Amino acid sequence: MIGIIGIVVVFVMVFGGYVAAGGNFGIILYALPFEMVMIGGAALGAFLIANDGSGAKHTARDIAKVFRGPHWTPADYRDLLCLLFELIRLARQNPVLLEEHIESPASSEIFERYPRIVADRKATELICDTLRAITMSYDDPHQVEEVLDKRLEANLSHSMHSSHAMQTVADALPALGIVAAVLGVIKTMAAIDQPPEVLGGMIGGALVGTFLGVFLSYGFVGPFANRMGAVIEDESHFYKLIREVLIANLHNHPANMCIEVGRQNTPDHVRPSYGDLEESLRALKREAA
Repeated sequence: MIGIIGIVVVFVMVFGGYVAAGGNFGIILYALPFEMVMIGGAALGAFLIANDGSGAKHTARDIAKVFRGPHWTPADYRDLLCLLFELIRLARQNPVLLEEHIESPASSEIFERYPRIVADRKATELICDTLRAITMSYDDPHQVEEVLDKRLEANLSHSMHSSHAMQTVADALPALGIVAAVLGVIKTMAAIDQPPEVLGGMIGGALVGTFLGVFLSYGFVGPFANRMGAVIEDESHFYKLIREVLIANLHNHPANMCIEVGRQNTPDHVRPSYGDLEESLRALKREAA
């Protein structure tokens, strides 16, 4: 919602100020379709040149993050801590039984209680792969921590591709606007024998290209790229939480302490309260009794 408000503010302030200063929309409206085709088309073509099909689809999907915000809610963080608590407790009680759940999480009665987490392949694989490694005696906390850090870094780098791709387009738009303006000047010079009022309109139309390139870059595409990056970084805390809890488990802390370590390392705006989490954990213990 706030993204839509931002777009409205940009349009109202820029064009409202232009009208208030006595500007004439006629020249802009006449030149806008042609300039948009040149600048927008060139920007799209450059984007496709710089990215493969997978990267282009990834960026198109991530544009929705500007308006939707982060995927994970405080309830999801609470559910993740509950899921990890159940898995850690089972691993300590019966490691053989744990294998059934981590080898087939889609059919696991533990995982199925948390459908939003199971639907996220990265989160599910990170949990299962780490627990599987532990059951195979790969249980040096420092080595596992190093492996998880590299994996999370690689995942974040891949996820940030869309933000970087959008920022590259934003950086190119002012220059593409100049290209369109130069073409407009060339067109004007070819009509130098026309009266001044005609030449003035043609020069004004050419300058619309420069305006449009800068306006799109700093008013829309650049902020879109920045917001996408911020949302992706926010979502990455969900996977870092998995790391914190499972590393604490390798240090043989009590299960409740492992979960509290994860809760304390969760960002404030999505951190479940101690009382809310404790109540959820008590409910799990009652079900297991």
